[in-house]
Amino acid sequence: MSAPEPARPSGYLVIRIVTMPADTYPDGDIFGGWIMSQMDHAAGTAAMRRSAGRCVTAAVDGMAFISPVHVGDEVSLYASVLSVGHTSMKIMVEAWRRPRESNDSIRVTKAMFTFVAIDADGRPRPVPAEGHPLTPD
Repeated sequence: MSAPEPARPSGYLVIRIVTMPADTYPDGDIFGGWIMSQMDHAAGTAAMRRSAGRCVTAAVDGMAFISPVHVGDEVSLYASVLSVGHTSMKIMVEAWRRPRESNDSIRVTKAMFTFVAIDADGRPRPVPAEGHPLTPD
């Protein structure tokens, strides 16, 4: 038996966007790649804030889509910095959708993103011991 879906997102809201027809398959469902791209943006924002500089995506783990997203849905992306290494960070991102005719949100997917902090030459650099925390604005 699988665990029940959480009623609320975890992490901090980083991006909120309304889906548009250009982001769909012909039958009206939103491309999974579009959602993954938005999640990468959210994770990148969290990584840049935490590391106080430039970062790149190194890996994405564990993405499974559990609910479709439709045109007009509001998609909210929540990020949490879970761990910080010498040059890398693990960031969990959850994508939630809210149909425009509802006030209830439904989790669409979540995934673990690994980012590496890099310098101006594109080489790994240390993540500062203290960075800007990902906090609500």
